[in-house]
Amino acid sequence: MALPLGTEKKGQVYLVIGLFAVIVVFGGWEIYGFFAGPTPTAPPAAVPVVQSSGAAKPSSANPDAQKLTNAGIDPSLHFAKLAESESVEYSGSGRNIFSAESAPVHIEAPAKSARANQAASNLPPPKPEPPKPPAIDLKYFGYAQTKDKSLQAFFVHGEDIFVAKPGDIVDHRYRVDVIRAASAQITDLGYNNTQTLPLMGN
Repeated sequence: MALPLGTEKKGQVYLVIGLFAVIVVFGGWEIYGFFAGPTPTAPPAAVPVVQSSGAAKPSSANPDAQKLTNAGIDPSLHFAKLAESESVEYSGSGRNIFSAESAPVHIEAPAKSARANQAASNLPPPKPEPPKPPAIDLKYFGYAQTKDKSLQAFFVHGEDIFVAKPGDIVDHRYRVDVIRAASAQITDLGYNNTQTLPLMGN
């Protein structure tokens, strides 16, 4: 046995049925359009061309070019006028030609040419001086005369004492060249440097 529905319940049922029917119709139309493909469009209708009597006139969108005449043109070359135009020399006054009130600009003469500084900067840097050889670490503190009248010198190097005559090598490095009463000439073989050592006082 069916239960009787109220008026409000029937209205809701009819509303749901109506919405469902709209959805079904809209969905069916979309599906049909998807499978049926695009609808062919009709070709545009031909526009009849009406020809007027007489000759056809060109379109005003592309007007004809202007035709020039060479009746008044002189093809000859006037050398006098050409030479006159080439002889014109411009001599400026040094002022701003775009201003009628500006005074001539005073340009000071340079004190020195910039080319001299540029030439000096292009020179290679000077070569460094070679290091000076060290001083000979010997002390000449006396001499003695042999039987053949030659001299022998006495040298101190640190705590070592050497006796040498001209031509001898002291401490495997210093060669005795000349022995005098007041000085001795010694050559440092490592630097090829010759120095004169004075006689040390008492």
